Amino acid sequence: MIKIESLSKSFGSFYALRDVNLEIFPGEFWIIVGPNGAGKTTLLKIIATLSQPSKGKIEIDGIFSVGERINIRKQIGFIGHQSFLYDNLTVEENLKFYSQMYNLDNPIQRIEKMLRQVGLQEQKSNFVRNLSRGMQQRLSIGRALLIDPKIVILDEPFSGLDQNAIDNFVELFTSLVSPDRIIIMTTHNLQLGLHLATNYAVLSKGKIVKKGFARATDFSKFKQLYSELTGEMN
Repeated sequence: MIKIESLSKSFGSFYALRDVNLEIFPGEFWIIVGPNGAGKTTLLKIIATLSQPSKGKIEIDGIFSVGERINIRKQIGFIGHQSFLYDNLTVEENLKFYSQMYNLDNPIQRIEKMLRQVGLQEQKSNFVRNLSRGMQQRLSIGRALLIDPKIVILDEPFSGLDQNAIDNFVELFTSLVSPDRIIIMTTHNLQLGLHLATNYAVLSKGKIVKKGFARATDFSKFKQLYSELTGEMN
């Protein structure tokens, strides 16, 4: 479980997040939506323990202590805007390096399974620098899932992808849903997000202005509500 209480994040006098409260339970797939600059990426980085809040607190499985961040991070698969892949290593070498960092058991079997899951078996000997944007995104996701994380965090995973790649990722993300896993995703594609998610939160100017159940939400009504809450057409 992820519990966020009165969380704020400031950069000097600018507040990226203001008094955010949220509870996310295993088995839930949340989408976080909102205009550019609403604080979505900042919130994901805090959940992923890559940034610290200025005020308030966040607990993951009841753990709050900063000293426990390393143990918490082992439970989190984070896919951000930047891939942080090694261009001069092959697809397989990138996954091997990551498995060594986390001292994973049965790394060869894990890597082979993950290459199949993200559809990169035929690319495993190719250098990352030669891969398309979609293939690099697949590898980033495969790397994050290699540790079989309890929490999967996706920051705009469909950005810059063609429709075929998006369809492949929708199938992959759907397969990740399980009773003991949390998935959190930011996206500008409201319709696709509602289709995938169980829950949604709308961020505007650093505040959560609306929460609800995604699968009980009519898209046309949500689109109008989103525009009224954020002032942004989608």
